Amino acid sequence: MTFLRSCRRVGAGRLGWLHPAFLLVALVVLPIGEARTQGLEGGTVKAQHGDWQIVCKAPPPGAKNEICAIVQSVTAEDRNNVGLTVYFQRFSDGRRVLRVFAPLGVLLPPGLGLKIDNKDVGHAPFVRCNTFACYAQVVVEDPLVEQLKNGKSAVFIIFQSEEAGIGIPISLAGFGQALNSLR
Repeated sequence: MTFLRSCRRVGAGRLGWLHPAFLLVALVVLPIGEARTQGLEGGTVKAQHGDWQIVCKAPPPGAKNEICAIVQSVTAEDRNNVGLTVYFQRFSDGRRVLRVFAPLGVLLPPGLGLKIDNKDVGHAPFVRCNTFACYAQVVVEDPLVEQLKNGKSAVFIIFQSEEAGIGIPISLAGFGQALNSLR
């Protein structure tokens, strides 16, 4: 199964993904301001489940519930200046969105690859670059959610040049419990 079959870009129908040799569960190396990049500025860590944190912030005007997401940030083992932040959120309409932030300077055309437990899942294109990061964002469907819940590790792959892919491992320990407690 390719990642594309498991999710779709937000605001778009299903996409034809490129070669499924890469991963998609990595975001960006963010210093202390990581919550800011995910729209959770001023957020509070409400719980820790394995390697995942549940981060919440006050509801926006007119909303009843606080906004919460499952978050994990990591850096590459061999490059401490290259990292990702993975952000998973469930919206009130039931959609589940995965955002992966990568550092500025990534090669955009190959997109972001994902591998779960050494099995290629596919890849997704980068949606946008801001002043702090580039990110891929997809609506996640049930098959990928199950892979994330039942897997042990995921590897996201980004490219800084056509020849230099960087695999960044993300632990899936606690993902299922974090997802179950996400409102």
